Amino acid sequence: MPPIGRRLLLGLGYVWLAWAILGCASTPSKPAFTPTGDLLVDGPNAIANGPPRDRVLWAYRTAAAALRKGDFALARQMLDEALLTIGGLRVNDKEARKARGYFTGEAKKTFIGEPYERCMAYLYRGILYWMEGEPDNARACFRSAAVIDGDTEKQEYAGDWVLAEYLDGLATTKLAGDGSDAFKRAQAVARGVTLPPYRRDFNVLFFFEFGPGPTKYATGEFGEQLRFRVADSPVASAQLKINGATYPIAPTDDVFFQATTRGGRVMDHILGNKAVFKGTTDAVGDAALIGGLGAAAISRDRTTQQVGLGIAMAGLLSKALSAATVPAADTRAWDNLPRYLSFAALPLPPGRHEAIIEFKDASGQVVSTFTKVFTLNIPADGRDKVVFVSDRSATPQTL
Repeated sequence: MPPIGRRLLLGLGYVWLAWAILGCASTPSKPAFTPTGDLLVDGPNAIANGPPRDRVLWAYRTAAAALRKGDFALARQMLDEALLTIGGLRVNDKEARKARGYFTGEAKKTFIGEPYERCMAYLYRGILYWMEGEPDNARACFRSAAVIDGDTEKQEYAGDWVLAEYLDGLATTKLAGDGSDAFKRAQAVARGVTLPPYRRDFNVLFFFEFGPGPTKYATGEFGEQLRFRVADSPVASAQLKINGATYPIAPTDDVFFQATTRGGRVMDHILGNKAVFKGTTDAVGDAALIGGLGAAAISRDRTTQQVGLGIAMAGLLSKALSAATVPAADTRAWDNLPRYLSFAALPLPPGRHEAIIEFKDASGQVVSTFTKVFTLNIPADGRDKVVFVSDRSATPQTL
C-alpha cells in the first residue's frame, strides 16, 4: 500500500478511536429500579438504587408527596437529605465539574435544582420546623430561601418570594423581635394581595398549596435552551371555614412565575458556550473535509496530497468533537411542585376545632372534588398549631 494510503488509514483509525471514546461517555444508563407510580415507594427506592446524581431530585419529589399524605416524618427526612447536599455546595463535585466541560451533558451533574426548586425545599422545611415547635429554625429556612432567590454574588436581583419574607417577619415577631422590615419587603413584592399585619397571638398557621407546578423542556437547535411550561390549573384560590367564619385565601406566590424570573425579570436559559462550540466545530469539520479532500484529489504533487489528507483528517476529528459535545439543557425537574402558595394565620382558643378548606376555580366556583376536612386539636401550652393543606392532601385529617 502506498505511504499516503497507510497514513490516511492510520489517521482515520485515530479519529474512530477518539469518536468511540467520546461517544461512550454519553451513553445513557438504564434505571436501576422499576417505578411503581407511588412516590412514597419509588422515591426511597431511587435514592437507594438509582444514580447518585439524582438523589436530591428524588428526595424533593418524595418530600412533597409525603407532605400531602400527612407523613411529615418522611418529608422531614427527605428534605434534610436534600438540604444537606445543596447546603454544602459542591464546588468540588466531580460530576458538576464534568458538566462544565464540553463532553458531558448537563443531566450528568449532581441535581440540586434551579433556584425556585431550592427555595421550595427551604420553604417546606421551614413549615415542618414550625410544625415541630421550632420557629427559630423555621425562620432560618425562610431566610435561606430568600437568599437563594436573590443574587448575592452580582447583586443583580432581589428576592421576591412573598412567603419567605412574610414568614421570616412573623417568626421574628412571635420570637419577640421586630419583623417590620421583613413585612415591608413581603408587601412590596406581593402582587394584588394585602398581607395581614403580624400578631403575636396568631397560634394557628395554615399553609396552602394548589394547582400543578412548572415543568421543564428544551428548545433550540441542539436542545440547549431550558424553558418552562405549566398546565392550566383547575383551582385558582381557596377559602377556609372554621368556627362559623369564612376566610378567603388568595395566592401569595406563583411558582411558575418564580421559575421563569429572577427578581421579576424574565430569564432566558441558554447554555450558549456549548452550543457555540458544537456549531463551530461542526462547521470547521465540514470545511476541512471538503477542502482537504478536494486538494488531495486534484493535485498531483505528493506533498500537497499529504497536506490535503491531513486537513481532511483534522476535519474528521473536528466533526467527532462536535458530535461528542453535549449542549443539551438539563430538563430534570421537581415535577410535583404546586403552582400557587398561600397562608392564613388565626388566633384560636385551645380545644377541638373543625376546619373545611374549599378550593375554587378561576370563575370563583367551588370545585367540590378538592374539598378538605381537618379536625384540629389546639394545645393549651401556647405552642403553635401548623396545618399544611394541598389540593392533593389526604382528607380527612386529624391534627
